[in-house]
Amino acid sequence: MTCRIREATADDAALLARWASAMALETEHKRLDPATVLAGVAAGIADPARARYFVAMDEALAAGRETLALPVGTLMLTREWSDWRNGEWWWIQSVYVEPAHRRRGVFAALYRHVAAQAQATDGVVGLRLYAERDNAAAQATYRTLGMVDAGYRILEHAVDRPAAAPQGDA
Repeated sequence: MTCRIREATADDAALLARWASAMALETEHKRLDPATVLAGVAAGIADPARARYFVAMDEALAAGRETLALPVGTLMLTREWSDWRNGEWWWIQSVYVEPAHRRRGVFAALYRHVAAQAQATDGVVGLRLYAERDNAAAQATYRTLGMVDAGYRILEHAVDRPAAAPQGDA
């Protein structure tokens, strides 16, 4: 498969939100609120300081015509400052490849694209991602690309927020 990687635009937000929801259901058995995910993706696309999204386009179908190139996968990058290294880790998140295009090099193309950008960007110390503990196929793919187990466990504490009050004439 021939993939071209491009930065996502606001026009991609609905597709990327659908993919994020599909990934959450597939990997974590979580149903996400579509409006929240769409708002989150749109906010990330609008502000590169929050996130950068990349889209893999299947060029095999395009035959030189952009309108026929098909989006087949995505990933999102976020940044984490490391005082230990005086630089940034780029975190790969929200990875999704359309099921019909899996095991065809789509994620590898996305990964190599961001790895090349990280290599070319001063202050970036490396790439990281987290994988579901039982997702052996994904972990094997990441190892094939040169990633190693960093030896950390991810812990979290969610902050509960009250539901937003309805907007209206008060």
